[in-house]
Amino acid sequence: MKRADRKPETAPELAPEVRPGQSIELLKELHILTRDARLNQDSRRKLKQVYHLVNFIEPLLDGVRAGQGAVSLVDHGAGKSYLGFILYDLFFKGREDASHIYGIETRDELVAKSTALAARLGFKNMSFLPLSVAESTTSSLLPPTIDIVTALHACNTATDDAIDFALKKKARHMVLVPCCQAEVASVLRKNKGKDLGKGALAEIWRHPIHTREFGSQVTNVLRCLQLEAHGYQVTVTELVGWEHSMKNELIVATYKNLPRRRPSERLQEVLSTLGLEEMGRRFYAAQAEQAETVSTDD
Repeated sequence: MKRADRKPETAPELAPEVRPGQSIELLKELHILTRDARLNQDSRRKLKQVYHLVNFIEPLLDGVRAGQGAVSLVDHGAGKSYLGFILYDLFFKGREDASHIYGIETRDELVAKSTALAARLGFKNMSFLPLSVAESTTSSLLPPTIDIVTALHACNTATDDAIDFALKKKARHMVLVPCCQAEVASVLRKNKGKDLGKGALAEIWRHPIHTREFGSQVTNVLRCLQLEAHGYQVTVTELVGWEHSMKNELIVATYKNLPRRRPSERLQEVLSTLGLEEMGRRFYAAQAEQAETVSTDD
């Protein structure tokens, strides 16, 4: 066949998972798309998980925007910032308002890479800060209030620090996927000897594997009670199917200024019943004298 008779090359057809208007360059940089703009099986699973989480966050973004026009979001334990970048690409890109996404990550090299990528893509309202979750709570680099706080697989106490951050920043919404909860299990293990004499309930965490699993379950129960004790409405659901991740519990909290007394009492009762009183400083209820300043318009 002569050169002139050859058909012109066409761009590869994009995978159906890629949404209209998404940045192909971004998806390639995040290694979700290959160089020839295709998805492999691992990337497809990763993208499915992020999209599933985005489906929960989208109505929260819309609700905040409807009330005030702009929205601030902090993503804790951002890592390579898959979630932050995809949220910006889908919902923040091209908007001329004061909306902003902050990525909090302790690893300097990941912060540097994310900062460079945001600059290259023109995502001007994205910032990445080399801080721990706990450090970010008092950092002057963040505004005094934040609308939405996310923490995707923030390990062990980082999820609790993210909750503490959100409470102190008077966040309207929290979207949390807890991971690797070990602190409560360590306290249960430490106090196991004296607790076993209390009654049959302690049998739940007598064996080491049960201590670990029960500790993980109790940690999330305490987190939910803590949020309810601060006036939040809490929903607990599944992020994705078991085939994608064993850490798939999703906690969504929305501030509604709900009554605090009952969940506060339950929180203290659970801590006392399980011999976890020393965890009271981490899983704390709202002070009675705290003013209710978070908007409930949405």
